[in-house]
Amino acid sequence: MVELKTPDEIERMAVTGRFVAEVLAELRAKARIGVNLLDLEAHVRQRIALRGAVSCYWDYSPSFGRGPFRNTVCLSVNDAVLHGLPFDYALRDGDLLTMDLAVSIDGWVADAAVSTVVGTAAPEDLRLIRATEDALAAAIAVARPGNRLGDISAAVSAVAADYGYPVNNEFGGHGLGRTMHEDPHVSNVGRAGKGFRLRPGLTIAIEPWFARTTDRIVTDPDGWTLRSADGSRTAHTEHTIAITEDGPRVLTDAQGRQGDTLPA
Repeated sequence: MVELKTPDEIERMAVTGRFVAEVLAELRAKARIGVNLLDLEAHVRQRIALRGAVSCYWDYSPSFGRGPFRNTVCLSVNDAVLHGLPFDYALRDGDLLTMDLAVSIDGWVADAAVSTVVGTAAPEDLRLIRATEDALAAAIAVARPGNRLGDISAAVSAVAADYGYPVNNEFGGHGLGRTMHEDPHVSNVGRAGKGFRLRPGLTIAIEPWFARTTDRIVTDPDGWTLRSADGSRTAHTEHTIAITEDGPRVLTDAQGRQGDTLPA
């Protein structure tokens, strides 16, 4: 069942969204050569505790993971793209790091993800990150009352096609509000004009993620981390948005972008 939110409830989600954005920005600044993933995890735990927030990841036990997840942030490196389990690893020059964070404040959830390159960035990695950012922007642009869920999905896959990247449709975006995962599922593959009609009050997380040369994924022995099946690098960008009478509203503030001057 799709649950529409009131304007007041959307404002409460925006409070959580600002916090998520702030913490992701801090993590991006801290992600330097030699920094351990466990230090980034420790920072998030501290920030959540100080804010009185609740991690949506801690003790999460979905069917696709080997639960419970006992961390507060997903950190995925290079060919890992989703549900990255933080572990004892010091970041290296050129690593492509994706950071995904979802928390609840006063009962309302927000979810966002950013990808960044540590140290020296390869042009192809910046291009991959830029593709996810462009896909997210295109999807948000069509997230308007009267349009369809398929318009969002089609916008993501169209940008991927323009860049020449394949798209996996096993994992995508989702509704959220009082919990991290609500209806509807927001696929990164779809047909324009099809699916659930977008209405004011709908709150969803849109999350384009691409691997450079495959649409298949494999699961690490840790039971959580998802990697590209062929070892190619990956990137993931996500925002929580609300559909309003005036159009889409981003509830997780922009984190900036990399690769703006690179050709598509």
